[in-house]
Amino acid sequence: MHRISEFFVGLLFGVGLLLSGMTDPGKVLGFLDLFGAWDPSLALVMGGAIAIGALAFAVAKKRTTNFLGGALQLPKSNQIDRRLVLGALVFGAGWGLAGLCPGPGLVSMAAGQPKAMVFVFAMVAGMILFEFIDRRSSLARSV
Repeated sequence: MHRISEFFVGLLFGVGLLLSGMTDPGKVLGFLDLFGAWDPSLALVMGGAIAIGALAFAVAKKRTTNFLGGALQLPKSNQIDRRLVLGALVFGAGWGLAGLCPGPGLVSMAAGQPKAMVFVFAMVAGMILFEFIDRRSSLARSV
């Protein structure tokens, strides 16, 4: 049942990205073009997501299990550290350069867009590189 619900939640997210136009890199780049032809539609989509997320977290904090009966595991850390800031900077730079972030990138890749395929390949390569570097630095700290 969990895999089926995961599939439908992912499908709903992907359809939402398509309907809102957020799989179009031009929309994202238009939002980031503050001094040109600024497109505020991404701000509206993000505002809606923040409102829904805030409501969902408010409900989740009062529960001990998720809606399917499994253990509810909410994030415990709220610390802003060097890794978080550097990761956010790299994420933002990639988002601004490509006009895609992971969700829309995957949806666009599934739709057969070549630019998205390159983006997802680079994203996965970056994730693998991060894991390699993180493991090496963890080993070095433990010695």
